[in-house]
Amino acid sequence: MSQRPNIIIFNPDEMRADTLSHLGNPAAVTPNLDRFAQTDAVSFSNAFCQNPVCVPSRCSFFTGLYPHVHGHRTMTYLLHEDEPSLLKELKDSGYYVWMNDRNDLIAGQVPGLVESQVDEIFYSGQSAPGPIENLRGEPGNKNYYSHYDGKLGLDANGKNYTNDDAAVDAAIERLTHPVDDRPVCIFLGLMYPHVPYAVEDPYFSSIDRAKLPARITADTCSHKAKILSDIRKYQHMEDYTEEDWNELRATYLGMCMKIDEQFGRLTDAMKKNGSYDNSAIFFFSDHGDFTGDYDLTEKAQNSFEDCLTKVPFLIKPPADVPTDPGICPSLTELIDFYATVTDFADILPSHTQFGKSLRPILADRSMEQRNYVFCEGGRMPDETHCDEFHESGPNGLSPRVAYWPKNMAQTDPVAHAKGIMIRDHHYKYISRTLGSDEFYDLSIDPEEKINRIEDAAYLPQIYKMKDAMLKWLEGTADVVPYQLDSRFTPEMIFARAKSHASPEDYDLIKEKIASGASFVEVMQFARESGQKHRS
Repeated sequence: MSQRPNIIIFNPDEMRADTLSHLGNPAAVTPNLDRFAQTDAVSFSNAFCQNPVCVPSRCSFFTGLYPHVHGHRTMTYLLHEDEPSLLKELKDSGYYVWMNDRNDLIAGQVPGLVESQVDEIFYSGQSAPGPIENLRGEPGNKNYYSHYDGKLGLDANGKNYTNDDAAVDAAIERLTHPVDDRPVCIFLGLMYPHVPYAVEDPYFSSIDRAKLPARITADTCSHKAKILSDIRKYQHMEDYTEEDWNELRATYLGMCMKIDEQFGRLTDAMKKNGSYDNSAIFFFSDHGDFTGDYDLTEKAQNSFEDCLTKVPFLIKPPADVPTDPGICPSLTELIDFYATVTDFADILPSHTQFGKSLRPILADRSMEQRNYVFCEGGRMPDETHCDEFHESGPNGLSPRVAYWPKNMAQTDPVAHAKGIMIRDHHYKYISRTLGSDEFYDLSIDPEEKINRIEDAAYLPQIYKMKDAMLKWLEGTADVVPYQLDSRFTPEMIFARAKSHASPEDYDLIKEKIASGASFVEVMQFARESGQKHRS
């Protein structure tokens, strides 16, 4: 590459992989992303997140580390000063880093930490969608905990201009009018299609309800994780009809349609202002959404169904990087994002990371770099600080809060037990510290309806995946910092060195210590000093 490319990160929240038309959903309306995958980008159809909720997932793909390495398994433990960050790597290497004010990544209580990793923050006034007081009447209403709001109204201009819209327009403005000649990193962390399920026309009415694929119903499944039944128990959506579910699902696809329109607006502007060709563009979500599957909405911290773990992941490299546009079935993890960005930006990471650059696969979609993908979450029984109920205070959230059902399900240590998923193209195994494990034969049961953990015929495959999980945990259990520590303080080094050196060279020894010379170097100089003056 003649010059380092811009890095564009378009990151919607809670978007399932099967919301894209080119990945097979007949009801999805995503023309811009479909065209992007056809002409310029590779769309990974088997991309998986490393945790099924926002903060842990983002902390993983922005570091190239699995959640267990630093304990990122909760919504309230973000990146700290002593942890690596892709944004910091880019800024330190000479990028102008821009982000909008959606921050599910960097600890906000540490003064100046966010600002130290980015050059510019666009403040749209964006706020998280919950937990908020539910405005759907009294508990008992079938929509009370559904997160469904339906069709939104339009403003005086015939629009529903959101904070997401404002952030996209601000990103376009920065790319059109850069601050200086540095390459630019744009991180667009958008809210849609995160709950509540709500969108305006034309998106709301553009989804053909008759084309919606069948959903996975709870009554067709056997021996699923306890967290699912516990959330259902508290969500009280038993009165939801299939028509109700279809309206919720269509609204969600309408939200994804709006995301597609925003993405198209961004890429069209980049082509117009000349930044498109020399930009690496990444489109992916942090995790998925139940959206009616298993009779549930939203997501859960330790549930590993494909609707939560499989995400859209599209990459367009700079124009001078060989690319074979289209759909790629290779197993991919979101931690591969980190390795791919640093590869394009020609940055040598300053820490151990476990991602694999996807540059080779972009040129040859038949390649396969991974045998398995992993996802993890949940807590141990005494880790009450790792669930959202106890994070809210000793009495938890009020039942009038939209997230109350999920919070209540997390009070059960068995339901909220720590778990790990390992998956390949054919099988999925889930190990849990409490409760029952799960095993699915995806080749004949892609919807994960039948838990075959007790089926003796699958024991060889189960043992094989257990062994692979153990080796993965052994290989990724910790990381050793690249920075070496000094065993002695400057005072200790000088005290040792002065006993060997001539007093005439004491000041030189202090200068060497101050400059960062190693203990061995200082002692060698001190011994030579002593010998020189003695002779």
